[in-house]
Amino acid sequence: MYKDFAGSVDEFIKRYPKPIQQQLKTLRACIKTHAPEATETISYGMPAYKLNGPLVYFGVHAKHIGFYPTGEGVKAFEKKIIQLGYAYSKGAIQFPLDQPIPVDLVEAIVKHRVVSNKAKSSLRQGFGKQVKSKK
Repeated sequence: MYKDFAGSVDEFIKRYPKPIQQQLKTLRACIKTHAPEATETISYGMPAYKLNGPLVYFGVHAKHIGFYPTGEGVKAFEKKIIQLGYAYSKGAIQFPLDQPIPVDLVEAIVKHRVVSNKAKSSLRQGFGKQVKSKK
């Protein structure tokens, strides 16, 4: 159900039927609530959230909403994803269009990704600093 490029997340959401819009709004609200510092943009033709690097993305397909929390995000919650019965791949989880968005799962993944990205950013910032030796 890919639609032409949208300039903003609001435009992206408005391009879909009302029931799908509601699911996308739920997903968006969950992401924004648990990653308030993240920058919201359109990347790869879909909503993207960035905080010290890519955080999560989402897009609409013929039978599902694709949620893309990167490979690290999927791996950290793989057991829960399997337990809940969602189709998934290395970097994506499929939420069927005929089911509600699993807000608890999305919340947990987004919180995890925020912590992970902040930790990686701290490591990168400290990597280039030279340590002065004591004499």
